[in-house]
Amino acid sequence: IFMKRKLIALVLSTAMAASLTACAGGTSGNTTGSSAASSEPAATSSKAEADTSAPSATGEDENTLTVWCWDKSFNIYAMEEAGKIYQKDHPDFKLNVVEVKSDDIETKITTAVSAGDMSILPDIFLMQDNSYQKYVANFPEAFTVLNDSGVNFDDFADAKVAYSTVDGNHYGVPFDNGTTITALRTDILEQAGLTLDDFKDITWSKFIELGKQVKEKTNTPLLTFEAGLSDLGTMMLQSCGSSMFKEDGSVNLVGNDVLKAALENYKEMVDAGVLVEVTDWDQYIASMNNGTTAGVINGCWIIASIKGAEDQSGKWGIVNFPKMDGFAEATNYSNNGGSSWAVSSNCKNKELAFDLLKSTFAGSTELYDTILPASGALATYLPAGESAVYAEPQEFFGGQPIFKDITDFASKVPSNITGAYYYDARDAIGDAVTNMIQNNSNIDDEIANAQSTVEFNMGG
Repeated sequence: IFMKRKLIALVLSTAMAASLTACAGGTSGNTTGSSAASSEPAATSSKAEADTSAPSATGEDENTLTVWCWDKSFNIYAMEEAGKIYQKDHPDFKLNVVEVKSDDIETKITTAVSAGDMSILPDIFLMQDNSYQKYVANFPEAFTVLNDSGVNFDDFADAKVAYSTVDGNHYGVPFDNGTTITALRTDILEQAGLTLDDFKDITWSKFIELGKQVKEKTNTPLLTFEAGLSDLGTMMLQSCGSSMFKEDGSVNLVGNDVLKAALENYKEMVDAGVLVEVTDWDQYIASMNNGTTAGVINGCWIIASIKGAEDQSGKWGIVNFPKMDGFAEATNYSNNGGSSWAVSSNCKNKELAFDLLKSTFAGSTELYDTILPASGALATYLPAGESAVYAEPQEFFGGQPIFKDITDFASKVPSNITGAYYYDARDAIGDAVTNMIQNNSNIDDEIANAQSTVEFNMGG
C-alpha cells in the first residue's frame, strides 16, 4: 500500500509539474545554453516532438540511435556534435535527436512504466541530475545500468557522478557542469575599494562584511536572487557535504545545523541589503544585466545569461563559493543544476549506445573543445579541463581563463545525498525562506514545518 501511495503521488506530482511548465511556457534556470545555433550533419536528424503513438521510439535499425533532450542551442547541439565525431569512425551510424522538454521526458517515463509499455522510450534520454534518485528509485525498469558500459566514471567529478548513482550502480553518463560560481562586477568592486581577489577563498561572514561595504560605497546590492527559491541555501548545504536527506532516505531538515546556518546567512543578507530578491526569472536576469546588482551566485550555466549584457564585457570576474563559518567540513565549492545521459531499457542496441557515450561525452576532448566556444557547454569530464581551449582567456571576464578555473572548482565539490524527494524538500525550504523574509517567522519553526511537509509527501 505504501509503494502504491508513493507511485500515485509521483504520477500526480509529475503531471502537475508538466501542467505548470506548459502554462509557463517552459522552465527557467538550470541547464541553460547560449543562443548559438546548431548545424545538423547529413546523417543526423532533429525533430521537435516525440511520436509516442509509434510502436517504438528507438532507432529504426541497428545503426541508428534515437535521443531525447531539450534546448537546441545547448543539449541538442552537443549531442549532434557528438554524433558527427562518432560518425568519423562509424560512417554507417545515424543519430535521430528529438527535442523533448525535461518535464515531458519525466512524464513519458512515468507513462511508460504505468502502462507497462517501454516501447515509447528512446534509446538515450537526458535527465536533470536532481531527478535521477527519484526516477531510478520509483521506475528502475525504465533505465539501463551502466556499470559495464566501458565508461570510466573516475574521469568525472565525484559529486557529479553521485547524482546518477543509486545503490552503487551507475545510471547516467555525466554531461554539463553545474558547478557554483561567484560572478562579480569588478568595476563596481573597484568603486567600493575592493578587488576580485578580496572575494577568493573567503567565508560567508567575510562575504557579508564585504557586501555591506559595497552597499555603503556604491548603493548597489552585491547579490540578486529569485524570491521563494531555496537554491542558495542548498548550495551552502552541499558546500559542506550536507544534505536534506540522510543515507537511509529519511528527511534531514530538523536538527541540521548547516541548513539553519545557511538560512540565517540568507536572511542576514536580505536584511542588510546585501542581497536583493526579485519576483521572477526575467527580473533576475535583468538585475544582473542592467547593473542594479554587483554580482550573482549560481551554477556556472548562468554565464550565458551574464554575457547577455554585451556592454559589460571586461567588467566581470569569477571566484569560488564562500565557505560556511564554523563547520570543519566546509569548503569553497558547490553545485546547482546539471544533467546526465541515460540509456533506456527499451534500447535495442545497448552496445552501440554505450560506445557512443563512451567515445564522446566520456572520452572525447575534441567534443568539449567544439561545443564550449559555441554554446558554453562546460564539461564535468575532467580531462577536458586540460585542453588549451579551456585555458584560453575570456575577454568578457577580463581575460580570466574562467573555464579552466571552473573545471578545477568542479573537481573539489563535495558529494551530497539528493534523495528521491529532492524537489519536495527544495520547495518546502523555499516556502520556509519566504515566510522568514516576509513574516519574520522563527527559523526553527519554519524548518520543522518544512520537514513535516516533506514527510507527508513521502507518505510518512
